[in-house]
Amino acid sequence: MDPKQIAKQMIVFNKTAFDNNFRGMQALQEQTERLVSKFWEKSPMFPEEGKKAITDWMAAYKKGCEDFKSVVDENFQKVEDFFKETK
Repeated sequence: MDPKQIAKQMIVFNKTAFDNNFRGMQALQEQTERLVSKFWEKSPMFPEEGKKAITDWMAAYKKGCEDFKSVVDENFQKVEDFFKETK
């Protein structure tokens, strides 16, 4: 079997594994966010400043995850393009 073909298959496998893992982590984060939000609604002891801080923290986390995903996707695309050019 051609080594380039093996490398392409490995890239596809790793990208699929990454995408599936990332979607799983994203689903877990969204579920946790919903749970924490419901807890906040019911908790009179939690100050508004604390709620705002955690909301900002979750927004920063989401932005970081989106940035990370886009960088990984760009790099997978670069590797795929590299193997397309080397025929």
